[in-house]
Amino acid sequence: MTRILGSTAIVVALALAVYGAVAAVVGVRRRDGALIRSSQAAAYANCGLLTLATLAMVYALLTHDFSISYVAQVGSRATPTFFTIISLWSALEGSILFWGFVLSVYTASVVYFTRGRLGSLGSYALATLHAVGIFFYLLLTGVANPFGAVFPVPADGPGPNPLLQNHPLMAVHPPFLYVGYVGMTVPFAFAIGALISGRLDDVWLKATRRWTMTAWIFLSLAIVAGMWWSYEVLGWGGYWAWDPVENASFMPWLTATAFLHSVMVQERRGMLRVWNLTLIIATFLLTILGTFLTRSGILSSVHAFANGPIGYYFLGFIALVLLVSLVLLAGRSAELKTAGHLDRLASREFTFLINNLLLSAFCFTVLLGTLFPLVAEAVRGVKVSVGGPFFNRMSLPIIVTLLFLLGVGPALPWRGAGADVLGRRLLPAAVAAGVVAALALALRVPSFYAVLAFAFAAFALVSNVQEFVTGARARMRAHGESAPRALLRLIGANRRRYGGYIAHLGVLAVATGIAASAAYRFEREVTLKPGQTVTVRGYTVRFDGLWAKDEPQRFVVGADIAALDARGRPYRTLTPRLNFYRNGGEPITTPAVRTRLDDDLYINLLAFERDGSSATVHVIVEPLVAWIWIGGLIVALGAAIGTIPTGARVRSRKVVRV
Repeated sequence: MTRILGSTAIVVALALAVYGAVAAVVGVRRRDGALIRSSQAAAYANCGLLTLATLAMVYALLTHDFSISYVAQVGSRATPTFFTIISLWSALEGSILFWGFVLSVYTASVVYFTRGRLGSLGSYALATLHAVGIFFYLLLTGVANPFGAVFPVPADGPGPNPLLQNHPLMAVHPPFLYVGYVGMTVPFAFAIGALISGRLDDVWLKATRRWTMTAWIFLSLAIVAGMWWSYEVLGWGGYWAWDPVENASFMPWLTATAFLHSVMVQERRGMLRVWNLTLIIATFLLTILGTFLTRSGILSSVHAFANGPIGYYFLGFIALVLLVSLVLLAGRSAELKTAGHLDRLASREFTFLINNLLLSAFCFTVLLGTLFPLVAEAVRGVKVSVGGPFFNRMSLPIIVTLLFLLGVGPALPWRGAGADVLGRRLLPAAVAAGVVAALALALRVPSFYAVLAFAFAAFALVSNVQEFVTGARARMRAHGESAPRALLRLIGANRRRYGGYIAHLGVLAVATGIAASAAYRFEREVTLKPGQTVTVRGYTVRFDGLWAKDEPQRFVVGADIAALDARGRPYRTLTPRLNFYRNGGEPITTPAVRTRLDDDLYINLLAFERDGSSATVHVIVEPLVAWIWIGGLIVALGAAIGTIPTGARVRSRKVVRV
């Protein structure tokens, strides 16, 4: 019954998506409001149907209905309930189902919040959203059908991948990633709607700015959560390895970040119209490319899964979207000519332009390094590895330059300013950068790029904070407000601007944490007997013994490691573990991490003697790692503030005008 309910809901959703796409286009062409409203109703119905199908799958997982193919693939009676639920997105078919569910929610939400206000632009955008839905619903009824029948019905299943049930962050990272990925479909749909309808002014930008920002927030949080998961689960003490699947989520973030900056240039100066359309189309294509890389089985990665023909469907869809987008852009090229022009190089719009070029170059570098091994193997039949050294060598100059621009951009006005104004605004930041660079050199920071990162982070920090200080002082003089009240009122009066500055501060925290942890990481691997100690960078730890625990889905071996103070007294016990899963081969590590704002003490259990006579541990000390996670939250907070509208907005409830 559950299988029939879920599969029927998807088939009906596919039919409604086809109808909705056709009805929206025909309704615009014929100026038929009834057809357009029926297309909107189809979006609401599909949201209900995909919700029903998703809940049916969750119910099947919880009840261990192994007659359903996806449950037989990832389900297990021994898996805890929490990990049973989140196994919904632990393999191909379930993740595509969740993608379709999120897309249906976005489509229905767009209809609700924009109905009756955007005319033909909104209708063509809705048709595009339905068309994207058709692709994913086709997958769910074909090569990625999660509700396939299994006979004979097995008594139990293997459970999800051990890596995906070893940490609760897997309940956060994939959903955030999907919400971010799928959310980029909305601005893409409005961009296509603008190209088809000829509404090439700023209306489509304003209609989608908050949708884009919301998707960008979730994508940012997903990337940081993925870094945290890698840090907490894989046991290597790192958080970013330039893994192809990590890169797949990072590339659309780069182009979306460029879009969020360049869109302000179009709004203020009427420039970069073609560029903005290109960026948002590229962002959507990169989300589909990322899904192809992770779901086609073409990559070897701890994050990737699936094999089979689904990769060809994704490649065909990418080719179709690219072809349609290029044809539409070429057809509207004459109407997309820019009215504005660049007045001065020392201006905010020029800084945004350089920022966009660098972000695009960064994205191209990551794309090249990610796809080159695949192309080399396909063309020449040889396996080529592109690892961290290539990405670091190519990206570090771009990253430190972007940090510098984070400080320059806020200090420069639109249209430019004279040398006296620039000197007054940039001098305090330049002094801070010089002081920090001198300190870094005096402390013999081992990396030249780390010195630049610290110096430019200080430069950008002072520059961005200066914007808050200047604005708050002006309000204090004008209104007699206290400093905290003036600051809050300042942010509330221009949430988009100051929310962006807060997001900048978060990026600086992330960059500083990465630079410090990379430059000053220290590690030691040692075998200890009970009672023996080892000292690493001022931390003394003592091995107190081993313990073991049998859990339903795994067997756990852990070590008690006491962290000692200066007097040799224990103040904290850390318990790194090795997890032996029933359906896994190699054990999965769970490192023990003691986090502070200044540094992390990270201990991993590598091996042990069965009689408990000794254990081999990997002790790592990394400074400022916590600021990576804190910075990610600050970025999301700033972006969220920027999405809040200033003042009350009255929405029209009129019938759609076609």
